[in-house]
Amino acid sequence: MTRKGVGADRHAGDAVPTASRVGAQPPAFTVPASDGRPRIIVRRAGQADIAAILALRMALLREHAHNAIYGRLRHDAEPRAAKLFAAQLQSPNEVLFLADVAEESVGVLRCIHSSGSPLLDPAQYAYVSSVYVVPAAREQGVLRALLTAAEHWCADRGLEEMRLHNAADNPLANAAWEALGFEVVEHLRVRSLRQR
Repeated sequence: MTRKGVGADRHAGDAVPTASRVGAQPPAFTVPASDGRPRIIVRRAGQADIAAILALRMALLREHAHNAIYGRLRHDAEPRAAKLFAAQLQSPNEVLFLADVAEESVGVLRCIHSSGSPLLDPAQYAYVSSVYVVPAAREQGVLRALLTAAEHWCADRGLEEMRLHNAADNPLANAAWEALGFEVVEHLRVRSLRQR
């Protein structure tokens, strides 16, 4: 894989824009190397990044093979995923960010401009999904840098709230999201309707 991604643990203020904005196009961000941590560059993914996105997002699913939902990976998931991710990259209402360390993509984050319930505020919000940082790059600021880029994309669209789902049986993800200011507001429950 030519580019991969991962990480968390740095302050949002540490991310430095490295390119000027062109319309709603978010800038690339660089988190300078410090304290033995590598330099992280977060950038908007494009069609040329399909292989890196595919590798990272399939690694995310495989890492959760024991999960009641994510463990149901189809045998043809990879070819389906390549088509799905290509379509997501073309959507005007979402963005995929990649985090690069030493020219290798070590993390990915998808952010979607979503509509809320017509009965509740806010009417629109950002939905964060498909977040993954390779194990070797964790706790180095990668996740925080990805989230900072997503926050800038949201600000450009006037979105003031982020939501996400994460696997309940993943203590590391739970701790990371809590440290980044996300709180639990509901639980997703699953019940099989198959004959027992």
